[in-house]
Amino acid sequence: MVAVPTAALAQVAVGTGGESPSDALARNMKVLGSSPGNFDALIGAGRAALALGDTQAAAGFFGRADEAWSTSPLPQAGIGAALAQQGDGNGALQYFSRAVQRGATQSMIGCDRGLAYDLLGRHRDAQADYRAALIGHDGDEARRRLALSLAITGNKTDALSTLSPLMARGDAGAARTRAFVLALTGDSAGAKNAIESAMPGSASHMAYFFQKLPALRSDQKAAAVNLGIFPSASGLQTASVQPPIPANPVKVIYGRSPKQSAEKPTLEEEDRIASIQEWLSQATKPGGETATTTGEPASTVQVASTSIPTTVSQPSSASPSTTSATRRLWIQLASGPNATALPDQFVRLKTRNRELFEGISGYIAEEPGKARLLIGPFRNDSEASIFADDLASVHIDAFTWTNQPGQSIRKLQGE
Repeated sequence: MVAVPTAALAQVAVGTGGESPSDALARNMKVLGSSPGNFDALIGAGRAALALGDTQAAAGFFGRADEAWSTSPLPQAGIGAALAQQGDGNGALQYFSRAVQRGATQSMIGCDRGLAYDLLGRHRDAQADYRAALIGHDGDEARRRLALSLAITGNKTDALSTLSPLMARGDAGAARTRAFVLALTGDSAGAKNAIESAMPGSASHMAYFFQKLPALRSDQKAAAVNLGIFPSASGLQTASVQPPIPANPVKVIYGRSPKQSAEKPTLEEEDRIASIQEWLSQATKPGGETATTTGEPASTVQVASTSIPTTVSQPSSASPSTTSATRRLWIQLASGPNATALPDQFVRLKTRNRELFEGISGYIAEEPGKARLLIGPFRNDSEASIFADDLASVHIDAFTWTNQPGQSIRKLQGE
């Protein structure tokens, strides 16, 4: 077993003193700007990206951290956490196993490994991990996940009791989790009241989901309430699954994420609620008739993670799409749910930095609920890193990104 320095363990936390994930990411990015191989900053940035729901960026940071310190358990644990957030419980456990071999403790990885166990229906193992993690840096999230796991196994009393300390201090995440606990244990009316109190105006959209949730298998329940991954009501996929983390994660150079507010739902929770609402829209037939399920096993699918339509409208300033048959390396300058805003953002960047962007064309890649503003493609990591360094010199945050084979990428018109 490899000893893990206390300072390194501390870096697993997103931030200190109430620091938001976006601020933690910005702080660590500043360090990486002058010291790209700084292990602590890479781990900190990875954890912050995870908290913001960007699992691909997180995997990139952790992959670079593993290169910087190949015997530390932290990068392996981080990639495991990213895979768990993508719904890949089996893949996540492989990385957690390597982390344990390198010295990771149950309290250190329990919050994330517990999620992987829950996704596989191993709820007793999950609950043991969550309990061990209650004393760790992810204690609050471990408590929320433990409450959900207890509710999945029918233990409503202990689930609500587990949430009590967070409820007592007005934790917004616990209030939303309580609604899921009630729904999981068959109290759909109570769940509806709880979610309306936590998120006014959402109860009418959630009622159908709360009614159907108890009928799912236990592993499906875990995926639904933790990640917004559901069995398709029609047996057909309603949206594509997020691209899997590659065996050799993309090396992230720089990144940008939106600000968070402690009073509002976290981005991960907003995505989960929005995913549920999108799933509900697929659960009814044309004309409002509720779809009926068959005796065949339901396929699993992650629906779009925002409340906008799955198909994003094509921005008027982008040319017809072309499909990339192979993986190609790009630099991402910006992203967001509204693809129509990205061309103007590219124009502003070029206007402010004409010399740097001379001869550089912009591209847009779209996924369900998300669009990316790109430049490239680049031949290799070295070439991309050099340009990323040039961008950093003029205070433009960016990171490398690799498209999936067959993914549609459009060149902006006039470029």
